[in-house]
Amino acid sequence: MLELGQVIATTGVLQAVPSSSIYAALQRHSCGDWGDVCRDDWKQNDEALLREERILSSYYAPDGTKFWIITERDRSCTTVLLPEEY
Repeated sequence: MLELGQVIATTGVLQAVPSSSIYAALQRHSCGDWGDVCRDDWKQNDEALLREERILSSYYAPDGTKFWIITERDRSCTTVLLPEEY
C-alpha cells in the first residue's frame, strides 16, 4: 500500500469533482490502481513505487471531469488536482 502522507486537494478539484469520487480515487491510488494512464505510465508508476519516486495517477469523475493524484517521492504529501492546475 502506498503511503500518501498529507492529502491536499485544490480548490478547483473540490469544486469540480464530488468528494465521493475523490475518496474512491485516493483508495485506488493507494492500492496501486493508477487509473486512466497509458501502459508505459502504469509501468513507470509501478517502478516508482519501488524506487520511491513521484507517482501520478489519472481518474475521471462521473461527469467526465479528469483529475490527477500526485504523491511526492518522499511520500510526505499527496495532491489531488485538475490537470490545468498543474
